[in-house]
Amino acid sequence: MDRMTSRERMLAAIRHQPVDRVPVAPFGLGRLDPAGEVAAELIEKTDPFILVRAGGDPLIGADPDVTVTEEGPDRITIYHTPKGDLRQVYHRTEITGYWTEFPCHNAGELEGLISMPWKPAVVDTGPFLQRKAEIGDDGLVLAGIVDGICFPAIYMSPEDMCILWAEAPEFMTDVVAEAARRVEDFVTRTSQQGVDGYRIIGGEYASEMLGPRGFAALITPFDTALVDLIHRHNGIAHYHNHGDVNRFMEAFADLGIDSLDPLEVPPFGNVDLSDAMRRVGDRVCFVGGLDDMEILETRSTEEVLRLGRETLRKTGSRNFMLGGTTSGIFTEKAARHFIALVDVAREFGDPGPLGEL
Repeated sequence: MDRMTSRERMLAAIRHQPVDRVPVAPFGLGRLDPAGEVAAELIEKTDPFILVRAGGDPLIGADPDVTVTEEGPDRITIYHTPKGDLRQVYHRTEITGYWTEFPCHNAGELEGLISMPWKPAVVDTGPFLQRKAEIGDDGLVLAGIVDGICFPAIYMSPEDMCILWAEAPEFMTDVVAEAARRVEDFVTRTSQQGVDGYRIIGGEYASEMLGPRGFAALITPFDTALVDLIHRHNGIAHYHNHGDVNRFMEAFADLGIDSLDPLEVPPFGNVDLSDAMRRVGDRVCFVGGLDDMEILETRSTEEVLRLGRETLRKTGSRNFMLGGTTSGIFTEKAARHFIALVDVAREFGDPGPLGEL
């Protein structure tokens, strides 16, 4: 087989076609200097996913009626809703940031937030198109988007969201349906302006916190429609989900997604790659198998290469990309290991039918 470019190789894996070698697919550039030599080498030698924003926030929309103030490390946002003001506090440290106060605690407050006057989010595909031109054939550029469940998941604490689902499932479904409509509006407009690949987040809020019933009600109908919309615009629908992926493997495949990350294996996750390939490997391209922080950042190169070979012996050479946990925080050490894994991947060119070694 002739040598493929990274983009050709990744698209072939997504489309269940033969590849010249298994793609080695770091997600983004981690904490590397994006203009530095290591980042350039990573892009040149591996098959990276590159994530880019394509505009504003589709959930809250453009020009929401809010007041934002800064008090030391805290950013305080007041949402002025038809049912009264709601307060949100985001706290920043030198390393990270997190919410210390959520705006919504019950159905009434969430209803107030979702009923705020909403304008479609601003679309700006310029950064996406520019980055796609810069990357060229050296990777696959995706626009990051949320799904409908992210509305209650972002504006409520995990505990309050779970309680709401238990006490008012029909109301919560209505909220997610409205949020999903807003996301679809955003995707329609970004697709019309040149975006041809998306990474969808949100499913893990249901798979990790609400169980199969919650996933079936709040993810399956709305994310299936979202994936179908992306496909109607000839786009790639890539899905991100941490946690108990094994329990929901068929449910993910039923969404119609093209690819799924991060496929966390024991002892850091519960996915048996051989079993996953057997169950839905003919429908979904898997991305993952190695842990960014626990393997690529901490182990010796010799051990990383050994684990890479073990992973590929389980998956075969089709419908799979050797990647990490898509954490986005790996450093130069992990980047060097991604590059070294390309030699392992060359041992796994396409041999024939799925799973044949």
